[in-house]
Amino acid sequence: MKLAPHLHCLGNDLVACYLVDTAEGITLIDAGLPGHWQDLQRELRSLGKSVADVRGLVLTHGDSDHIGFAERLRSEHGVPVFVHAADAVRTRTGEKPKVAFGPMRIGPTLGFLGYSVRKGGLRPRYVGEVIEIGDGDVLDLPGKPVIVGMPGHSPGSVAVHVPIADAVFVGDALTTRHVLTGRGGPQPAPFTDDPDEALSSLDRIAGLSASWVLPGHGAPWHTSPSLVGEAVRAAT
Repeated sequence: MKLAPHLHCLGNDLVACYLVDTAEGITLIDAGLPGHWQDLQRELRSLGKSVADVRGLVLTHGDSDHIGFAERLRSEHGVPVFVHAADAVRTRTGEKPKVAFGPMRIGPTLGFLGYSVRKGGLRPRYVGEVIEIGDGDVLDLPGKPVIVGMPGHSPGSVAVHVPIADAVFVGDALTTRHVLTGRGGPQPAPFTDDPDEALSSLDRIAGLSASWVLPGHGAPWHTSPSLVGEAVRAAT
């Protein structure tokens, strides 16, 4: 689904990942669930392009609902996968601390689990090889993605600022739809390692120039990053 010039969304408001289309090729932000591979193929065909045009995949963090088709893209098509060094092990092995689920309602929770099952989420493929990145890096990929460290949801959570897309991709630094309660609007994401650190990290995107803030779960948010921290804190 096209959101704006250069900017496309794959998936839906349960699990989303993103495509940045430029004259130099395509950069992907996150890889959703394994079944989002078909969504990627459809979006590429709509652009008259193919996987051969994808130059790199940047992960906002290493959780299984963000690495979906990453290993297939890497092993079958040679596309490099970038992730913060602090989430490299998580991405390669799935090792992560256990965290409290927090509030939930049966309907939304079953809806999220059912969607995950349909999209292959019970069979994650971890990524055999990653390129480690860090806070402040500017990647040599289409759109020149800028990495902003956002620890809290995981140690290596990042935001990815892509100026040509007028967007900041925030992964699970926040959500605009809580997948376990169904509650809409900007708010902390569930399954967060360190909720206090995650809230504090939102201030790190406040000075970025963009008009889209794009989470991994929930509807795309057309707003300034400067408003994010206050809005999410008001929801806690």
